[in-house]
Order: sequence, then structure tokens, then C-alpha cells
Amino acid sequence: MKTVGYETWKESLGAFREKTEAFYAGEVDKNAYKGFSGKYGSYAQRGGKASMLRLRLTGGIIDKDKLKFIADAVEKHQVDLIHLTTCQTVQLHNLHPAEVYDIMEHALDHGIVTMGGGGDYPRNITMSPLAGVEEEYFDVTPYAKAAGEYLMNFIEAEKMPRKLKVGFSNNPENVPHATFRDLGFAARPDGTFDVYSAGGLGANPRFGVLVGEAVKPEKILYYIRAMWETFRAYGNYENRAKARTRYMQQTLGEEGYVKAFQEKLEGVFASGEDLDLHVEAVSVAKTGDGTTAEGRWVIPQKQEGLYAIHYHPIGGAIKPSKFRELYDVIQDMDQVELRLSPDESLYIINLTGAEAGRVMEVVKDGAQTLFETSVACIGASICQVGVRDSQSLLRAVVEAEREAQLPDGVLPQIHISGCPSSCGTHQIGAIGFRGGVKMIDKVPNNAFNLFVNGCDLQGSERMGRDMGTMLEKDIPAFLVELGQTVQASGTCFEDWIKENEEELEAIAKKYLV
Repeated sequence: MKTVGYETWKESLGAFREKTEAFYAGEVDKNAYKGFSGKYGSYAQRGGKASMLRLRLTGGIIDKDKLKFIADAVEKHQVDLIHLTTCQTVQLHNLHPAEVYDIMEHALDHGIVTMGGGGDYPRNITMSPLAGVEEEYFDVTPYAKAAGEYLMNFIEAEKMPRKLKVGFSNNPENVPHATFRDLGFAARPDGTFDVYSAGGLGANPRFGVLVGEAVKPEKILYYIRAMWETFRAYGNYENRAKARTRYMQQTLGEEGYVKAFQEKLEGVFASGEDLDLHVEAVSVAKTGDGTTAEGRWVIPQKQEGLYAIHYHPIGGAIKPSKFRELYDVIQDMDQVELRLSPDESLYIINLTGAEAGRVMEVVKDGAQTLFETSVACIGASICQVGVRDSQSLLRAVVEAEREAQLPDGVLPQIHISGCPSSCGTHQIGAIGFRGGVKMIDKVPNNAFNLFVNGCDLQGSERMGRDMGTMLEKDIPAFLVELGQTVQASGTCFEDWIKENEEELEAIAKKYLV
């Protein structure tokens, strides 16, 4: 199957412009427009006065050319709100239609596609953000890139699931959640992949089903094709609420799903279509310059003398000017690029010690503690389907943590979603919150459900347990008391929770309603 070219996408932008003009003229309702515009990676924000645009960046990779384009676009259109997402994309907010058209079209000249950024389409390929530069089974980068190109062929495909999320992990840290995506490729020590399918977070979450073991990397496109064929045959694409691959586990059972997938896979292989991959390994030829770098957010790479810098803008809400600042500092640095992470962080990789020092000066405004790297979706102030403002809650709890002067490590990274969609991945956090409403004396109150003890590590995956509802105004006090309790134990949360889950529950119950 030939990959759809960028010129083809440009030719289709006229239809998007026409429908968008009609929406802002009041001729198309918001639901109809949402169903159309998602294909182009754009949605109207809450209130219908502005739009957002999602830039697909396969594996979260931002090379210098892409970085410069984003910096230029942000300055040209004076973009004032940007969010780094848990699907390793960049979301530009508060855009007028003409700004959306301009950015969408010119992004294609720099290899940035917005098509399929939303709606019933294959989403951005996710990947371990430090693939190729950290200790790993093997570098999954070339395979993630190839899968990203191939998936674009399914933008116009019939009977697609409401979302199709594909991820590649390079080690058991499982940062991109490969074991519970719609389709996930988890690297093995022997240089092959285990393949998981029909997983996902959100309503009725499911871990993926193992549908392939020790799969040769050059064969992965056959599995992507089989995923589509399986959903066409067994997916509930007529009911939007259940038009996700994970619901096939319910209808077929795990064994039945594996059987169905394998039958479709055999059919793909038997079709005679050549989907074998022939990719070249990515190598980092750069060497260190004899200098070293140290610091809380400095990560030594597997390449001797090179470093990655971890930068986490609070809540993924990166300052618009930061793209220009980062470009200016790295533009002359050999092989340096940015990698977005599924926890709304970004990494600057392939730095010498001296270069790392220069980059650290640019990103010193980021999170200072593990807790401050917490994850939050864009929230109900922007998102049409959001229930609670996740970003507002995160700002409140970070402020409370700082006022209490809690030491680093006594609170974990938490995950906040504004609604059951789990864009903040609340179900796999050590502590997670999901936005909702609590009626008290017939009065609605802003509230979040508390989830505890989730985990995304491969081999130890578990969904957090829903403990009940907590009023939004009480959450900062709950977290401060929890942090102070861990601090008094003289240990960190990661060690404390192993022996004290009942104490966590006892503290939480004081605040649950």
C-alpha cells in the first residue's frame, strides 16, 4: 500500500475551510462540526469562539526544522496557549479560523500532518521518548516512524474504530503504554516484538490481549492491517459509545479475540501484499566533548559523554516563547532534537556536557519535584466534553505542595483527567483524579473521583482502584496531609506505599464525600 502524500492532504483542505466558515457563521451545529473537523486535527473549543489544532509528531520527535516551524507559527499568529499532550503531540489553542488554515497548510511543508489528529481516525504513533539513547532492548524509532507513515493510509478507510492508538515501547518501563493500546508493540531482549491488541483507557478500560509473540520487526505492518480487518469484522462501529477496539474483548472474550485476530492476520499474509519493512537503524555518531553535566533533570545517555535533559512545564502548559528559546539554543548543536513524552514532558537529547549546561538555563522554569511533573489534560475550560478544569486543580495542588515545603519524593506524580475519557491517564497513576459532579443537598459541587494504586510498568500493569468522590476544594489538603505523613516516615512515597496502602486509604477517607 502506497503512503498517502502530503500534497494529497493539501488538496483536501478546501473542504475543511468551507465547513469551518459555515460553522463560525452559525450554519453548522457544534456536534456536526466536531464530527467533521476531527479528521483534520482541529476542534472548536468550549463556547465555539475559537479553535484548537493538534500537530501530529510521530513518536513525539521534533527535529530542528519542525521546531523552527512551530516557533515561527507561534510568533506569526501570537499563539497564547499551547499544551503538550499524553499522545506526544503539540496542541495550539485559541486560534481563529484563518490561523488554523495557515498553520495546517504550512505544517505539511515541514512533515507535520494534522490529518487524523482527532475523530474516528488513527491517532499519533506513541513511542518511548528516549528510544535510541537509553538502556533498551533495541531502538524502536525506525519502526515507529514507518508505522506512522503506513497508518496515514487509513485516514479514508471505512469502518474505523473511534480512535486507533498505536504505541511502541523499547523496555519494560512501558512509557507509551504499549501493552494497553489499541495496538502495541513491546520490544523484547531478542530483538523482536510482543504485540498487544484491543486495550485502552477511558470508560471500561482494558489491558491489551497478547496476539503475537517474538514478531520480527519487519512484519509489523501486517499486524496493523490485521487490526483494521479485525475491527471491520467484529467491531461495534455502529454504536459510538462502543466503537473502540477494547469492546471486542467483551463480545468475543480474550481467547475468541486472539482467534479472530489470528485469522485476519493469516488472511493478510495470504493476500500476497508485500508489507515487509526495510528500515535502517538510527545511529548517534556524536561523541562527548570531555565535559560532564549533573542535575536533577540530567540523564546520561547510553552514548558515552552525551546527555538528555528532562523538561516538564507544569501540566504540559508550555510557554509559547519556549519553542523559540529552545530552537535558538540548539540550532547549531549536532544531532540534537526534542522528544515529547506521554507524561507531557519533553526531552532534549544528544547533548554534550557543555551543551547540556546551556540547555538547562533555558528550561529552568520547569517542574522542580517529582510531584510537579504530574499530568493533567487541557480541562473543561477549553475542552467541549470536559467536566472539570484539570489544569486549575493541578495549579492548586502544586501551590499547596510548595506552601507546605514538602521535600521531593514524598508525593508521587499524579494524573488528572477532566472526564472519564482519561486524557490525563488517571487510571494508571499511583494517584489519579477523574472529574465529575457531586450533588450535596441538591446543589452540584465540583468534584473528582480518587483512584489509587495504578501502574503502567510492563508485567505489573494494573488499573487504579476508584475509592470514591472528593470535593475539588479538599484535594489540596488531602495531598498535603499525605505528603506530610510520608515525610514523617523518613522515606519516599514509592517506598512508603508498599507497606502503607491502608494508611493512604485512611487519610483519603477523611476527605471523601
